[in-house]
Amino acid sequence: MSAPPNVTDPNYKPLPGRLGNLTSEQKHALATFKQELISEGIFVPERMDDAFLLRREHHQLPRKFDVAKAKEMLKAAEEWRKTEGVDDILDTFVFTEKVDVDKYYPQYYHKTDKDGRPIYIEILGKLDIDALYQKTTQDRQIKRLISEYERSSKHRFPACSEAFGHPVETSCTILDLNNVSISKFYYVKDYVSRASSISSNNYPETMGKFYIINAPWAFSAVWSAVKPWLDPVTVAKINILGTSYQGELFKQIPPENLPTQLGGTCQCPGGCSLSDAGPWKTAEEATTTAAQ
Repeated sequence: MSAPPNVTDPNYKPLPGRLGNLTSEQKHALATFKQELISEGIFVPERMDDAFLLRREHHQLPRKFDVAKAKEMLKAAEEWRKTEGVDDILDTFVFTEKVDVDKYYPQYYHKTDKDGRPIYIEILGKLDIDALYQKTTQDRQIKRLISEYERSSKHRFPACSEAFGHPVETSCTILDLNNVSISKFYYVKDYVSRASSISSNNYPETMGKFYIINAPWAFSAVWSAVKPWLDPVTVAKINILGTSYQGELFKQIPPENLPTQLGGTCQCPGGCSLSDAGPWKTAEEATTTAAQ
């Protein structure tokens, strides 16, 4: 497939390395990758469309796809899925402590940015590690993380793609560091390390935009020192903002899609952090209703 399916947005222009904007070499690499997976019995048609395969190839070497490395990564990811029971995690895992955990470490999806990406929000400043681990465990947090990645792949991204008329394959993340101390970073470093590894190895190329708001001066200084060593494509996705972040954030996110806590105007009934509001909610509800 040389172009993404079901595009109705007349202004949509795919990024380099995505369907609809591939070089001849990249098209050949995609075809080779897919054929090798089929030949080796690895290919899963229900999950591995061309966009899925391209994300793995693009993750290995953005300008010149590496089929061998992408295949190695995919094999490892498939083994991981079997070990963790990922294929049916949305049916078998229920995060029953969600309401309690939200009080001590809010992490949630909420509506979309202007490009149709689901917005993921994490409020690190509210972290209360003692209270948190009275309600849950790190292993259950990791299972919740995996289930949310699967929910994004199966529900959020498809629903956003349909609503915006073009492929949506990435999220827009907001990390709020208001009132965050070095000790809070230390408390969650193991969880963050595990979460980062899962994301990079099993859900690559799904970060579209990343805003770190209310960043203290020291954090900004460290970022300035580290940034030259990072891939320019990754750097372009990350914005480090201080306390006057709303103007920059509103360039990407409509105020009505941002909770009032972060300077927006949205006030979901029962609280934005528990609403899971977005195009996917309507689609998911419709699917559930039809199945009943």
